[in-house]
Amino acid sequence: MLHPVILAGGVGARLWPLSRAAMPKQFIELNGSRSLFQRALVRLDSLPGLGRIRVLGNSEHRFLIAEQLRQQKVEGSEILLEPVGRNTAPAVTMAALSAVGEDKDAQILVLAADHNIANVSAFEQAVAAAIELASEKFMVTFGIVPGRPETGYGYLKKGAPLSAQGFRVDKFVEKPNLEKAVAYLASGEYFWNSGMFLFSAVELLKEMEVYAPDIVRQCRMASDRISPDLDFLRIPDIEFAACRSESIDYALMEKTSRAAMVPLDAGWNDLGSWQSLWEISQKDNYGNVVAGQVEMIDCRQSYIHAESRMVAAIGLENVTVVETDDAVLVASNDELQRVKQLVERLRERAPQLTETASLVHRPWGFYWTLASDCGFQVKHITVLPGGALSLQRHAHRSEHWTIIKGAGEIHCAGKDFVLSANQSTYIPKGAVHRLSNPGLETVELIEVQLGDYLGEDDIERFDDIYGR
Repeated sequence: MLHPVILAGGVGARLWPLSRAAMPKQFIELNGSRSLFQRALVRLDSLPGLGRIRVLGNSEHRFLIAEQLRQQKVEGSEILLEPVGRNTAPAVTMAALSAVGEDKDAQILVLAADHNIANVSAFEQAVAAAIELASEKFMVTFGIVPGRPETGYGYLKKGAPLSAQGFRVDKFVEKPNLEKAVAYLASGEYFWNSGMFLFSAVELLKEMEVYAPDIVRQCRMASDRISPDLDFLRIPDIEFAACRSESIDYALMEKTSRAAMVPLDAGWNDLGSWQSLWEISQKDNYGNVVAGQVEMIDCRQSYIHAESRMVAAIGLENVTVVETDDAVLVASNDELQRVKQLVERLRERAPQLTETASLVHRPWGFYWTLASDCGFQVKHITVLPGGALSLQRHAHRSEHWTIIKGAGEIHCAGKDFVLSANQSTYIPKGAVHRLSNPGLETVELIEVQLGDYLGEDDIERFDDIYGR
């Protein structure tokens, strides 16, 4: 049986300012009605005979993952929470150990949560070919048919044919310079390294025992000590943190004699930069991609994204502009690979701009920070059906709540009551309180905080249905 594994732990720094540490690109609706993570789930729908879907992600994103799985009506999945990032070799090994514990004949299909694939039918055919090769104990990767001489990807060189669609991997090649990339494209023998794989879980563990026994040893120790937490499985910190950080390419695929590849020509894109998002998006007659409230005059080959206000542009060519309510990126398209460098600088000078955006997700819903200054903060809070804030109190602030949609159950200072739209209440400093939404529609409210300290850590929790 085929067990999908989705690696969802990335940060996506090159898509700043939209992608932040608390809300990375795989969970954002970048180009349509679903996030990249949800599109990866949808691509699995038509694959036959699937076992349990496993998602490996950051503990900080656990409720994002769970909510997006719920929205796609994915049931019975397994969410493995990594306490620290250790690259793909430990992550895939943990997934293989989990799958083997459930199905001794499991094959695992390893996918990234942040890839875009335009031709799902071609993807399905490639997976079917890879299943056959994995059944013959090959370690299979998918080689993307290159459409241009790309210097930002590693490459695979195909070797001898193994089947109608599969080949041995002759060698792995690091990111080339432009001259080599042009030669690779002309030869027809080189493919982009996609970072997607298909293995027999048992055979993967056997090969890892040969080429990376230290990783397998630490992962087995971690797997034996996994602890359930609500709907999640927490990988233990000490054992996993002691694991060597290594990619599955370096740890195994470049060393094993069983490496095989299946070509994939399916409109693949890893959406690693604003340039790649421009490439897959619908353009106007002048090659521009526009999102949000934008007005342009004489602009060409540009990407302009407006989140919170009007963006007006005149005479831009080959330029990317991305506006959010707290930051604006303006960059030449030829320099977009340096956005990650910019983010690293911001982590030192203005770390809040790399961590969170004004829209913050919580397990019960989400909130926007509308305004803040010395002594006050205003938020627009949305509580999903069945959601509830923790039973809590604050030492430094009082709060005023005004319901603008729905009806919420309020507990404050020992009293219980219901508030509906256009009704309000006052939460004194130090009062134990909670808002719950037992209804079938969302509850929205405006919260005005007043106090000498308004940080999110001024929360003393007494009870929480999410185990925080």
